[in-house]
Amino acid sequence: MAGHSKWANIKHRKGAQDAKRSKLFTKLIKEVAVATKEGGADPDSNPRLRMAIKNARKASVPKDKIEGAISKGSGADGTSYEEVNFEGYASNGIAVFVECLTDNNKRTVANIRSYFSKYGGSLGKSGSVDYMFERKGVFVFAAEGLDEEEITLELLDAGLEDIERDGDNFVATCAFEDYGLMNSKMEELNIDAESSLDRIPSTTVTLDVDRAKSVLKLIDIIEDDDDVQQVFHNMEMTDEIEAAMEEG
Repeated sequence: MAGHSKWANIKHRKGAQDAKRSKLFTKLIKEVAVATKEGGADPDSNPRLRMAIKNARKASVPKDKIEGAISKGSGADGTSYEEVNFEGYASNGIAVFVECLTDNNKRTVANIRSYFSKYGGSLGKSGSVDYMFERKGVFVFAAEGLDEEEITLELLDAGLEDIERDGDNFVATCAFEDYGLMNSKMEELNIDAESSLDRIPSTTVTLDVDRAKSVLKLIDIIEDDDDVQQVFHNMEMTDEIEAAMEEG
């Protein structure tokens, strides 16, 4: 199941976003709230909430903040977040899918529209790029001490679709519908995995460094918005683009 990782090409964007600690806290707390609203306040019966809490704890989000987010999600304090998605194109025809959690939809719509307009993109209608992405559960965990063949066999029963080595980690993917099952299997195997529900592009587009930089300006400004949880795109992150980003 080895091969080129489309997931690895886009995951670094989230890594860059996660470096902004305060914004990371905001996004993790919102995810806890929405996971609670979707599946209830009991993490034992709500795999999305269980993983949201785990990810928040890994990032050292204070316990009281996590508990407060669960309270919000259950409606105890009257706060209500709405999941809203946006689809469009950056410059050079790069597809962009934006996932948001907001308590003010009008504000979020206005902000996202302004970002696309200002940075050479175009906001599209619902469904305009969704078909270019597959929604997958993605699990990242340390490869040390694990045999790839053995762990593959273990995870196949839980819906594993693909697993590959990415540096010191394994990256395992499953269908969206199997996310909860895979999460439970990881816990059963005592594997400390970071997981998320991602949108993997079915095909990627390769640009030169200069054109890629213009796309990444739009991605960066969108990711910086407090209402934005995740941004996905189908631009191939080549070694040249990665090097240019590191140079600033």
